[in-house]
Amino acid sequence: MQRSDSPTTATPLSAEAGPNAAIWFDVGADRVRLLRDGDEAFPAMLDAIANAEREVLLEIYWIGDDEVGRHFRDALVERARAGVKVRVLYDALGSLGVGEVWWQPLADAGGRTAWYHSISPFDPRFRFGNVELRDHRKLLVIDGRNGFTGGINLAEPWLPPTSGGRGWRDDMVEVRGEVVEELRSVFYRTWRRLTWERNPADVRRLSGARTRPVWVLAGRRWTRRSIHREYLIRIDRARRNVDIANSYFVPDRPVRNALVRAVRRGVQVRVLVPEKSDVAFVQFAVEATFESLLRNGIEIWRFPERMLHAKTAIIDETFTTIGTYNLDERSRNKNLEVNLAVENAAFARHVRESFEVDLRSAGRVDPEDWSHRPIARRAVEWTAFTLRRLL
Repeated sequence: MQRSDSPTTATPLSAEAGPNAAIWFDVGADRVRLLRDGDEAFPAMLDAIANAEREVLLEIYWIGDDEVGRHFRDALVERARAGVKVRVLYDALGSLGVGEVWWQPLADAGGRTAWYHSISPFDPRFRFGNVELRDHRKLLVIDGRNGFTGGINLAEPWLPPTSGGRGWRDDMVEVRGEVVEELRSVFYRTWRRLTWERNPADVRRLSGARTRPVWVLAGRRWTRRSIHREYLIRIDRARRNVDIANSYFVPDRPVRNALVRAVRRGVQVRVLVPEKSDVAFVQFAVEATFESLLRNGIEIWRFPERMLHAKTAIIDETFTTIGTYNLDERSRNKNLEVNLAVENAAFARHVRESFEVDLRSAGRVDPEDWSHRPIARRAVEWTAFTLRRLL
């Protein structure tokens, strides 16, 4: 693999290559577009950073000490040297390979970083009760006018194999317009809690209710911004289709029951999961739900060969959500998460077309075949499902 700073090549990391021709959709006062995989998302994100004039905010679960992570760090350093305000939040566990020394070039350029919930007992900020609580967001906000979120971390697994990565299948959404201020508010709410810095005067408080057809979901439990709550509401309102792509699909009983009720109303429910997870024990927990879901008419599809890491849902021809939220215990109760919600028919059709592309590569789980899997496998599935709150 040639280095991304080589003048003779244009890799998916090259800002100069520009973003691929993803389609923009005008939705109210905002514009949104779907970015498939790292080879669309990385150039678009780097291009946005390179054009930042005032402020770059990055909140990331996993930034790797690798080609991708260093490329993004260098892009942030360049903007900080140009006088742009750069702030980075990263998760101490997810980004285990990086730390203050790794970020020193950014500090030297005037940027600032903070890590979420130290895992080192020698750190005075360490709290044992916080070890399970992680910042799982992938969020980039540029000048309060351009934002990104989705499942893609800044690490080599999201590079295509031709560029030295593993080609993980994932979704990112880019947005421009008024809703970006909501993403900015989400970032600063956590930044202030970690650093005790006063927020900039122009940061708006994230209101409880949404007022536009594009809005941010970031709350937990039963707030109006709760991602889990929005899933339940939308599934219960579905009349034709519920399509879900989710990398760690271990839904709780309310979500499972909502899916079953949807099928009984005549709704087609399709769930796409990885055939082989990057976390083997989690895969067994995912598969523990299959038999019950299949028995109730829910279609399960498995994406082969490469890891499916997307967290995307399309419901009927109206609602789409893309973000960082897995339908599992950790996202529901332990992680900071963020999703973008879009109520727009044209965008929903577009994202469903992308979902259909993935289904053409996937295999549908046959209920009869699945019911005959070995007893030993069932035992491992049961164990993994029982321990799902610890995964």
